[in-house]
Amino acid sequence: MRKFLGFLAGLLCGALVGLVVGLLLAPYAGPELRERIRARVEDLIEKGREAAALRRAELEAQLEAFKQGRPLILQE
Repeated sequence: MRKFLGFLAGLLCGALVGLVVGLLLAPYAGPELRERIRARVEDLIEKGREAAALRRAELEAQLEAFKQGRPLILQE
């Protein structure tokens, strides 16, 4: 347990130092940087939703095929 707590403390300190260094060396001003990060996160979320919708459609098609007794074709 002691090793785990040491690891967790080191991880937390490393994240904090990384955050501070990242903010100090950021190439953009605060509001502009926040807007760019927000736009990037929104873009990633949208791409994730699209990928999830495509995967859901694939799985639903496979389930329907399974229910009807057709052979399943799994893509790799």
